[in-house]
Amino acid sequence: MCRWRHVRNVYLACGHAFTLPDELIVCDNRNCKFSPNHPPDCTPPKCKQTCWQYRQYPQQYSPNINSMCPTCQQEAMRR
Repeated sequence: MCRWRHVRNVYLACGHAFTLPDELIVCDNRNCKFSPNHPPDCTPPKCKQTCWQYRQYPQQYSPNINSMCPTCQQEAMRR
C-alpha cells in the first residue's frame, strides 16, 4: 500500500534535528487505489469492495547521523 514517509535527521555532534519534507512512497499493488498500477476501469462500488481506499499509517524514520548539521558545518568553515 502507498504511504507517507516522515524523516527527521538527528545530528549527534551538535544535537540539532531537522525534519525533511514528507515523501510519498508509491506501491506497485494493483489493489491500492493510489498505485500507478491500479486499473483505470476499477471504479466504485466494486473498487471500494476489493481495493485499499486509504494509505497506510505514515512510516516514521529518524536516523542518528554522527556529524554536525549542515548549518553548524558551514559555521565551522567560516571560523
